[in-house]
Amino acid sequence: MATINFLYRSNKDRASLTLRLLFRISDLPSKVMNKTTKQLVEYPYTDFTLAGDSKIFVTKEYWNKGFKEVITERKNSDVVIHNRNVEALIIQNELKYKLSHIEAFIIDEFNKCDPSTISKEWLKIQIDNCNNPKKNEIIPTDLISFFDYYLENKKNELNPPSVMKYKTIQMKLKNFQAYRKHTINVIDVNDSFKNEFIAYYKSENYAHNTIQREFSFIKTVCKRAKFLGLEVSHQLEGTTIKPEKVDSIYLDLIDLKKIEESTQETSENETAKDWLIISAYCGQRISDFMRFTIDMIRTEENQMYIDFTQKKTGKIMSIPLHTKIINILNKRGFQFPDKLTDQDYNKALKKVCEKAKINNIVYGGKEIDKRKVYDNYKKWELCSSHIGRRSFASNNYGTIPTSYLMYVSGHSTEAMFLKYVGKTNNDKAKEVAKYFK
Repeated sequence: MATINFLYRSNKDRASLTLRLLFRISDLPSKVMNKTTKQLVEYPYTDFTLAGDSKIFVTKEYWNKGFKEVITERKNSDVVIHNRNVEALIIQNELKYKLSHIEAFIIDEFNKCDPSTISKEWLKIQIDNCNNPKKNEIIPTDLISFFDYYLENKKNELNPPSVMKYKTIQMKLKNFQAYRKHTINVIDVNDSFKNEFIAYYKSENYAHNTIQREFSFIKTVCKRAKFLGLEVSHQLEGTTIKPEKVDSIYLDLIDLKKIEESTQETSENETAKDWLIISAYCGQRISDFMRFTIDMIRTEENQMYIDFTQKKTGKIMSIPLHTKIINILNKRGFQFPDKLTDQDYNKALKKVCEKAKINNIVYGGKEIDKRKVYDNYKKWELCSSHIGRRSFASNNYGTIPTSYLMYVSGHSTEAMFLKYVGKTNNDKAKEVAKYFK
């Protein structure tokens, strides 16, 4: 059973009421601290409280006073109205209707669901559906059309690079659908589809990890379809493709020293060289470090910091400037190098590393005719704008605590960070062993 109440939680004179959904899952045990005995007490249930913006606006004064003053009192089955202001009564009744309507709508939708699947996002969607009912909306059941629906549905949550990834996968699915000569429906994504998908991608010379990554995107889209009420395969959740372990390509400290000491032939290559050193000692993406300006720098207790917001994640960052970065600023009259486009930077970066003789042979993926071809190459051939960030993480792993490295790199979980630097739990165990010694 679920209950709903409304709260005025804003400091503003007029604001939207907060809708609070409270419910209990009886077969989900939980332990709660007893405030008197200070001991954990086990209950055979768990209580949940979710809150969302109701989009129903009132003034603070009316909610705290007017709404409670304009009331009716029942005496001997007769309604006695204390406030004869008809306009006030109309407003009161309108508000009562809005609150009771949204409450009934949410409770009705709640009763249709498995309570364990209900989340804050679910509540937000239901409030939006109640306030903005979609007339005769038809959700597409074929996978390619549902991609468009998904992107429209998520347009306020996905950043442009993510939208581009989904559109690219959708385009490949169109080619796959033409190849198989019949429509791919959302419900078709099962273990058999996975095998057919892998075979087709391999015939198109895609790398295994590209296949794995793009299949995971397809699963994400299908899970959204399930959330919105479409039927999906019962095999969907358990159908996965395991990634292959690929050695992380990065510039070690010896490589970076060779690059620092190298003499570049053009000013553009010298600029790319300085940006590479900056990226290798700040751990940021090109979308962030290429926007650095002197105005972002502050000094506190004789240490320089740079403050910025990560473009991809929206995280507000403040990181200390490494001496290597400060040296480059001083070399340039305390200015950052000139900005380069992603394409120009990637092109110049390879020339910088080639000139610095970063020639050791490594196994990795090189883009040839818009496909990544894995083989043994000279390391400079595999260098791109991402290598500075990966070098920062890899060179400092085991030296700087992982939690600090994650803060600077902006990774949300340790699992993501370890995957990024190509480390495993066995590597973590070895690092712990060093401390034991």
